[in-house]
Amino acid sequence: MSGDDGTNRLGAYLRARRELITPERAGIPAGANRRVKGLRREEVALLAGISPDYYLRLERGRDKNPSPQVLEALARVLELDDVEREYLLGLSTARPRARPRRRPPERVPARLHHLLAAIDVPAFIEGRSFDVLASNPLAVALSPRLRPGENRLRSLLLDPEERAFHQDWEAATAGFVAAFRKSIGDQTADARIVELVGELSLASERFRRLWARHDVSELEGGSITVHHPVVGTLRLNRDKLPAGEVILVLYYPEQGTESAEKLRILASLTTDSTV
Repeated sequence: MSGDDGTNRLGAYLRARRELITPERAGIPAGANRRVKGLRREEVALLAGISPDYYLRLERGRDKNPSPQVLEALARVLELDDVEREYLLGLSTARPRARPRRRPPERVPARLHHLLAAIDVPAFIEGRSFDVLASNPLAVALSPRLRPGENRLRSLLLDPEERAFHQDWEAATAGFVAAFRKSIGDQTADARIVELVGELSLASERFRRLWARHDVSELEGGSITVHHPVVGTLRLNRDKLPAGEVILVLYYPEQGTESAEKLRILASLTTDSTV
């Protein structure tokens, strides 16, 4: 996979994470002539209580099945949170890399289309690779990039309008890329994922830098602030609800807020335009 070592994902993850831990954070004197970015391999090994030779074998892919105790120690040294720790533990038992294959097309059940039509806030159905599979008119009115056929990750990184739309584009891109890595897990042989990562690696320097960090996180509930070209700034809650093999995504304001009024105006404009 472009921008990722698909044959040694455990080693690539360990290397990327140790490069993010400064000696100062780890309580190690940096020294005047230090040339290594982050921690040295032997420093990680020392802090984790394992031999430098064994840690080297882990990074180079010579040992892909360390014990849970070793991984827990490494997670502590690398300051991984619960999501990152779970991801690390999963890498040691990941299946061998397979030939890229394309999964069957994702389908949106009729009941979800009916649900989208009944919801009075921006809502859409998202696939495993952040493809927009279906959406209601208010979602498209909020952002044309939420129409079916778009890909949320590609739009966010490659569409200039997305940079203007998100109040904090840097945080949004970091969160989406980390959530994408978490969502695909060990499904790196999926042809759709190979295609998307390859495209973004070639077209987006921002994606290349974020992908190289190997960040993983959940992208579930929360709030976002966006700038709509017609109604202005909106602060919206975001919820992602599993619906079988796809995800229902909802954007909605707090009741009685200025954003709620603006969303009502946007909904009325959308209704008027379809009459």
